[in-house]
Amino acid sequence: MSYVGPDFEPSQPRRPRRGPLTVALAALVPGALLGWVVYEAVGGGSGGGSDRTAAAATPSGTAPVPSSPTDSAAGSPADDGKRASKAPGPASLKGKVVVIDPGHNQGNFQHTAEINRKVDIGTNKKECDTTGTSTNAGYTEARFTLDVAHRLRTLLQKQGATVKLTRDGDSPAWGPCVDQRARIGNDAHADAAISIHADGSAAGNRGFHVILPGTVHAGAADTRPIMGPSRDLGTRIAGTFLRDTGEPPSNYVGEGTGLVTRTDLGGLNLSTVPKVFIECGNMRDSKDAALLTSDAWRQKAAQGMSDGIVSFLHES
Repeated sequence: MSYVGPDFEPSQPRRPRRGPLTVALAALVPGALLGWVVYEAVGGGSGGGSDRTAAAATPSGTAPVPSSPTDSAAGSPADDGKRASKAPGPASLKGKVVVIDPGHNQGNFQHTAEINRKVDIGTNKKECDTTGTSTNAGYTEARFTLDVAHRLRTLLQKQGATVKLTRDGDSPAWGPCVDQRARIGNDAHADAAISIHADGSAAGNRGFHVILPGTVHAGAADTRPIMGPSRDLGTRIAGTFLRDTGEPPSNYVGEGTGLVTRTDLGGLNLSTVPKVFIECGNMRDSKDAALLTSDAWRQKAAQGMSDGIVSFLHES
């Protein structure tokens, strides 16, 4: 999602001012880099290789690697990957609600007027939705996200969770708009929500990143109540996604942490429930594209997301 659009304006990496959230995120850094090194060292990286330029992004901070992953109160991605593996068995999530948001829609290509309509995301107005990106061979982001969403739904339902999708199959024919996607999670009183995407950055840019909500308090948007739990959810997913897929953290955003904070995404700004985005890999890079188009790897991606969500729900 490296194009200009509602929830996908590319974020230009820059070194932001360090504030309270920077300090909080600083302790999360080692999990992605150190965790990957350990993972590769034991031969776990054979299933994956390494998600989307982000221009109007506002990363609220990523910081240098501290000396120990245990410095973080929320836990590092590597730590959370280990914790998730100890989660209780099937039907342990009975009563929990998870909303999965497969990014974009195949029908958006035929409904450009509808998806170009501006909607209010709290801080400003943006397009209802966009078409998404694709691999050079034409495998679309919309197909990828729905496939992974179906796999993730199956895994979570086996754990006893109630799962709702913002779109499924050919319904709706286009969209939904980004504000509607947030509303679906809110109306479901979701215990956790995840929006699934893949990037369209330049070749050579590889890896995944999880996008966390930044501080937004404007118009209809107020992310302050969900920032803490969303950060916890995103950190756990980053750890288990790394562990299960072998895909390393992004080498072009997030400074190697696998975590990026943004305030320009309507799907996060308007959410009242814990929610994150995940960019699973870069569709425009040949190595990442080979993974994203693999059935076996997409199953690993769904497993990585599921493990992180399960871990979060057991602790929340």
